[in-house]
Parts: sequence; C-alpha cells; structure tokens
Amino acid sequence: MSKAFSTDAAAKVNITEVNRTGPLVEYERRTAAGELVDGDACQVGTLKELQRLYDEIFESADACGLDRYAVPEKIVRNRWFWSRLMPQSSYAPVKGLYLYGGVGTGKTMLMDLFFDQLPCNWRKKRIHFHDFMLNVHSCLQRHKGVTDPLEVVAGEISDEAILLCLDEFMVTDVADALILNRLFRYLFSNGIILVATSNRAPHNLYEGGLQRDLFLPFIATLKERCVVHEIGSAVDYRKLTSEEQGFYFIGKDLSSLLKEKFQHLISEYIASPQVVEVVMGRTLQVPLGANGCAYFSFEELCEKPLGAADYLGLFKNFHTLALEGVPKFGLHNRTAAYRFVTLVDVMYENRSRLLCTAEGSPQELFENIVTVSDARQMAPRTSSRSRRNDDSDLCVDNELGFAKERTISRLTEMNSKEYLEQHAEEERQLSQELANADAVQA
Repeated sequence: MSKAFSTDAAAKVNITEVNRTGPLVEYERRTAAGELVDGDACQVGTLKELQRLYDEIFESADACGLDRYAVPEKIVRNRWFWSRLMPQSSYAPVKGLYLYGGVGTGKTMLMDLFFDQLPCNWRKKRIHFHDFMLNVHSCLQRHKGVTDPLEVVAGEISDEAILLCLDEFMVTDVADALILNRLFRYLFSNGIILVATSNRAPHNLYEGGLQRDLFLPFIATLKERCVVHEIGSAVDYRKLTSEEQGFYFIGKDLSSLLKEKFQHLISEYIASPQVVEVVMGRTLQVPLGANGCAYFSFEELCEKPLGAADYLGLFKNFHTLALEGVPKFGLHNRTAAYRFVTLVDVMYENRSRLLCTAEGSPQELFENIVTVSDARQMAPRTSSRSRRNDDSDLCVDNELGFAKERTISRLTEMNSKEYLEQHAEEERQLSQELANADAVQA
C-alpha cells in the first residue's frame, strides 16, 4: 500500500539532476502518474541519500560481487571454510545506510522503493529484523558443535546476499544484543552492505538493556560501516488514511459481538481447534480456526510465553486474527505489552487483518507506558500525594515507550478503509489462484 505524502511544493526534485534509474527517479515517475502525492522535504532528502547509495553500488557492483551468477556456486558455498584457513577481510568499497526517524515517516516504503529498483540477479535480501534474528538463532542451533557457529552463519548469510536490507531494526532481547557485534563484524568483513531502517538513532539502540556495555562496540561498528541519516518528518502518514469502525471494538464484555463477527468472516466453515508449526519443531495451539481466520483471547496469545517465532508461524497459516479483550497496558502487564507490540509488528509485516475488542483506543491502551524522559517531566506530579490513581500502574520503559508509537500508528492503519480493502483484494486474488490451480489439476 502506497504511503501518502504531504504536499510540499518546495520539496519538488528536478529529475534531470539524477540518473534515469533509481529510487528517486521511480518516486518522480509515481508522483507524475498520480500514485503518490509530492513528498515533504525530509522524505525527499532521504530519497537523495538512497539515490546516492544506489549510484555508488552500481559503480562498484563488480567489486562488491553483487551478481549472483558471476561467482561459481561451489566457491561461494565454501568461502567460509577457506576463510578459516586463510583469514582475510574484504570490506565493501561502499558504505551502507542507516535510516531512522519517528513512526509513520515512510521508512519502510522508502526502503522498498530502493530495493525494488535493484536488479533481480543481484545477491540482495530484504527482511524484517525480527525475522532476520529468528533465522540467525535457528541457524546457530543447526551448527551447534562447530568451533565458531556465528562465523559459519555469517558466511551463509553473505553467500546468499551481499546487500542486506533490514527493516525495523530494534534490539530488545539480550540474546540478540550479545551476538550482534560479532555477527556484523563477520558480515562486514565478508563484504556485506547494510541498509537498515529504525525508530532509534544508533546511539539509542538497546538503551538501558542488560549488559549494554557488551553491545556498545556494535554501535561503533554500525557507524563505521554505514552512513547514518535521520528522517525528520513530523507527520505520521499512516494516520492520513480514513478510519473504518468495523473491526476494532472498544468496551468490555464484547465477547458475543466478536464471535458473531468472526462467524461472519468464516462464512459456512466450522471453526475448530487447530495446531500450527513454528520454528525448531515447536507448535502453537489455535483455540478456534477456519477459512484463514484464527480466534484467540488476549490471555492465550499475549500472556503465555510466546514470541515472534510463534506469531510468524500463526500468520503463515492464517490471514485474519480475532483477538478478544486487549487490555490497557501498564506496569502490571508490561511483559504482555511487549508481546502485543511484537504481535502487531508481525501482523503488519505480513499484511494480516485484525478483528479485536479492546478496553480503549490504540492511544488509550498505551497511555501508562512512558519513556524515562517522559517520566522525568511527570516526576513532580507523580511524586505528589494528589497523584491520580492510575499513576501507580505507570510503566517507565524506554524500549516499550518508543515502540508504543509505532504500534499505535500501525493499529490505526490496520483499521483504515484502505488497508482493509487491500487485504480483501489480496485474499480475493489468492482464492482465485487456488481455484485456478484446482481446476488445472482436475
């Protein structure tokens, strides 16, 4: 779904200033065709950075080894083995790009615009950071017992892709934090070019996390191998979509209503308990499922020890989630709030549909989640004897405080008319393709 741009005549770009291919050129084509409206100066400035990187990569494509057909497969496959015998570094002649900015500033759309303009025969990969780290941990399990499994995994990643695009770079897990420095040292020395998007500046990554001193060298490595660029737009473009009130219901004791809506979605199908497979042999119990729709209570999906891998497994099998009883978040259910944030991230990345009942609007759900900076500004009021009753449930958490804005924005977009119409169209096309395939087999 195209993200809308706010109109800013001063941000117009003269297409003659750049080459005839690339993300900036494609942006101009789309605006001329009416697929996008003109962007603000901050986004156009980011497009210029992406165009600069695009041009540099093309000039150094051979030196970077981007063409997957230019290197014999056997040599590529065994590069990590030979590097053990003859250690050497081969940094890319081009620095990558780390884009960061607030929620809804179009980071993902801009990255996709860049990625889609690159030749399909290049060794390139675009993946959400959640998925990337899940794959890394899965590969580490597979190479258990090897002297340095992290080096082997880095070799496999760089064999597959030299240009690595990671969306939503956000470090919250101590297990991820402790391996990122060594992993990316290996990747960069294998010639990887990193393009990443994040809500956080590099120096704010994993802020306040456990053993952060062991993570700090990664930040230095990231700054050394990437140009850091901030997208400074103050507009959340996802909230420019028109809201649809048919899938997000506010209030308590709405179980009957949600089940009625769920039954309408599954039509004549009969819902029953199901089991889906997730990574490393684990399974997830689905209380009710039918016709691509799954039904869960909030407790079953966010108060049990589940994570991104479980949610990814769920949405590989279901395109719609009916979620009953999303509560307001605070200190008492901080862990569940983290899981809900991850759940929404995975749903959004998979373009899934959410049907839910909640105790408040997306903004109200997170009003008791604040960053350290917010808490300091609130300190005089919260330390007062006259403070509000709900201040006792105030949750001061930097990572969750930053992540909540992204979640609010995504929930808003997922409930928009445009998002729901696109989801319906994609499901219609998929159903048609399956029907055609069945007809051919018959």
